[in-house]
Amino acid sequence: MMWRASVLTIFPEMFPGPLGASLAGKALANSIWSLEANDIRAHATDKHRSVDDTPAGGGPGMVMRADVLARAIDAVADDRPRLLMSPRGRPLTQARVAELAAGPGAIFLCGRFEGIDERLIAARNLEEISVGDYVLNGGEVAAMVLLEACVRLLPGVMGKAESGAEESFSAGLLEYPQYTRPQVFEGQGIPEILTSGDHAKIAAFRRSEAERLTRERRPDLWAAFETQKPPTKAKTKG
Repeated sequence: MMWRASVLTIFPEMFPGPLGASLAGKALANSIWSLEANDIRAHATDKHRSVDDTPAGGGPGMVMRADVLARAIDAVADDRPRLLMSPRGRPLTQARVAELAAGPGAIFLCGRFEGIDERLIAARNLEEISVGDYVLNGGEVAAMVLLEACVRLLPGVMGKAESGAEESFSAGLLEYPQYTRPQVFEGQGIPEILTSGDHAKIAAFRRSEAERLTRERRPDLWAAFETQKPPTKAKTKG
């Protein structure tokens, strides 16, 4: 069954954007997945096609209306997860990406302005997802990030199934360094072990490098990885 993405946005012209190129674009053209960009303004009821109003309690900016967004969601709703791209959401992980990629697809709500009416989040069971600790003008770019992460895991998108097996985060570690020709670049050679032909030693080297990089660059990931490692058995004297 085709993986289906429905995006709710006030800027449907932003899609497919970069998702129409490279592997994601080829997969879209080959019907491995589908993308539907829906204009939230189509569900407004006034002549100005308004989707927002002033925040209750005062303050700067505007807030997206619950009634308009509810109609937009209900027009595409089914059993797919309903995702709200939000800087206050749960941080996106490769594990969550894999779960979404293994399902039927998802509905992506892209907020704008100061945010959306809080009542809608509970009323339509939205899962808030953040792609990082920073603020964007809207949820569209964040939705593209999540979409690309999911689409590349769909069967038939990447050339080899193993391509995603040893990437950063797949085993709780950052990916090991990669090398290719030329053999020597500006005085720096490829580590000899990688050209030794000894696959066991190459695997051990790559694992060691992945662990080193994770310890140095992402101590948070390393701490989580350490807690998941099985305890070592104490040796008993014979």
